[in-house]
Parts: sequence; structure tokens; C-alpha cells
Amino acid sequence: MSTLISEPESSAREFARSHARPADHAGHTDDFRGASPSGHAVYADALVRHYNGNRAVDHVDLRIPAGEIYGFLGPNGAGKSTTVRMLCTLLAPTGGRALVAGYDVARQPGQVRLRIGVALQEAALDPRQTGYELLSLQGRLYGLSGKALARRLTELGELIDLGDALDRQIGTYSGGMQRRLDLAAALVHNPQVLFLDEPTTGLDPASRARAWSEIRRLNEQLGTTIFLTTQYLEEADELAHRVGVIDHGRIVAEGTPAELKRSVGTDVIVARVAGDARAARFRVEAVPGVLSVEAHGDELVIATADGAGAISPVAVALADSKMTVRDLTLRTPTLDDVFLELTGTHIERKSPEEDPS
Repeated sequence: MSTLISEPESSAREFARSHARPADHAGHTDDFRGASPSGHAVYADALVRHYNGNRAVDHVDLRIPAGEIYGFLGPNGAGKSTTVRMLCTLLAPTGGRALVAGYDVARQPGQVRLRIGVALQEAALDPRQTGYELLSLQGRLYGLSGKALARRLTELGELIDLGDALDRQIGTYSGGMQRRLDLAAALVHNPQVLFLDEPTTGLDPASRARAWSEIRRLNEQLGTTIFLTTQYLEEADELAHRVGVIDHGRIVAEGTPAELKRSVGTDVIVARVAGDARAARFRVEAVPGVLSVEAHGDELVIATADGAGAISPVAVALADSKMTVRDLTLRTPTLDDVFLELTGTHIERKSPEEDPS
């Protein structure tokens, strides 16, 4: 588990040391690979958390199968971080129940902690340690030693691409370098369930791409279940098998990125032509799959359920109308459209304190 967890209720270093797995089980893979008896790696039923009389998390239900990448989206203050902290055993639920890797987060927190990796928003790294010292300590706490530890540190060093900086004290690192080191600390023991809370914030595009590649590798090759909280909508779209949107403490939508995008609108083809677009309107309306056509001056706005499949027939119809096409573009709904539809706001990429916690 990553050492960035700094909540007063639980220190990563303290609980990792007190619950470290035996060396001969380091990096083991349980038969269920983090699945509960119900087949879910994360199972929450009516999960509630109160703060000073306010309900930050309001009867949240989660059913995340083992081996899934689950994207978790929501506005600031919606309850994302509070939910994650309860699932990671850093906060006790006020009500409801949650199982992670088959163990109850309230009654069996030590068993949960052995099987999860966590990288939260705020890195709590010892500035006097070097990067190698931090990763070595984290590996030893989880039972890695000798050649296995050296091999894992080499793999992680290549992943985060810090080079000689791993020999320097963490206090000399930039914010982005600390994020990369923190991600490596969360991965050192190949956890069954990995919680990533905005893991690529502050990373440059190349480092973000490497992190995405490692997330996919962990999921595809090792079957690691990944709970991904992110404010980069393209990150959720690129990585998540399913996405849940939380607002005011409640799950307001859940589904695959494609399902959610289809739920808020159709694909739109925009054609700019030379002359009056109305002359081509009726021919374009006859194209199979076209739902509606609007003409505005030299522009046609064409709604269709399958933009990729309709764009070529639309182009042919415009050519048959003897229209000179100056521009033809396809716009599909995005997760930002989904977010706006469900929450009334575009997602914020700032990083203020999200929850009362």
C-alpha cells in the first residue's frame, strides 16, 4: 500500500508493518484474485458517511467485478474521496457495508490492507528518504526481499522514469516526480485491488502515457481490479471498462463510457458547403441512419445514431446534390457532455479539498 496515506486514522507505514504478509507469500495471487464470495472485488451496499450532520456519502451501492477498471467521476465535494477512503479503511462507514477483496472494511481492515494498493491525491512521503529507500522499505513491508525486491525496483524505476533521481532525497523532487514515486509505491506488491485517486495529476503527457500503460498491464496481465478516480475525462474514457458518476453523495449514473455517451445525445455530422445548404437537405435526410437534418445558411447539422457509419453515405449524398463540400466533421458525445447533463457543470480540474474529510 502506498505510503502517501496520511490520514490520522491510519498510517500506511504503521499498518503495513503490523500486517505485513510472510515473505513466502510476497506478491502472491489468491485464487479469487481479490474477488469477494459474490464475485465482486469491491462490493458496497447502502454505504453512508456523515460529517457534522451532513451526509457526504448517501447510500452508495457498488458492484465492481474482479478484473475490472472502474472509473469514478464527480464534481468537487460530491463524495468521491470520502467513498475511496472508506473502501481503503481510512474512514469508518457511518452506515451500510463494504467488502474489498472479499473482506469487510470495518470488521477486517487488516485483511483488506494486505490486498490493496492506494495512491491518494496528497502524497505523504518522507522528504529525507531517497526514492530507492522508500520503495525498498515498501517492498520489505510486504515481504519482498533479495532478487525479487531488486527486480521489482528495477521494473518500477523503468515505469516512473526517474533515473538517477531515485538516489536523491525525496525533498528535492518536484510535485510531478513525487506523484510518479507515489504511484510506484502503491504498485510495489502487485496488489489485488488498486485504488488510484487522480494518479496522473501533475504528470507530463509522456509520463501519463507510461502510467496508463502500466495500469492496463496490471489489469490485463495480472487481473488487478482498479478503482480509478480521475478528473481527466479522457483518462476514464481510455481506461475504464465502466464509469460511475457521483453527485451530492449519490451514484447518479453508471455504465460503460459508450453507454453513458449514448445516453446524452446522438452523433452529429456538420457539413459546410458552397452555397445554400437547404438545396441538399432532402437528399441527406434520405440517408439510412440519419435522424434529422437542420440547414443554417451554408451549414447542415445532421443527427445520426452512428456517425462513423453515416459519414460516408452523407458525403455521397452531398456529392449527388452537386454541392461543393468545404468541410465535413463528425462530433460524438463526450464524457464531459455526460458530466454536464448529470451534474449541471463541467468537470473541474482544480484540486481543492474535495470533501469535509
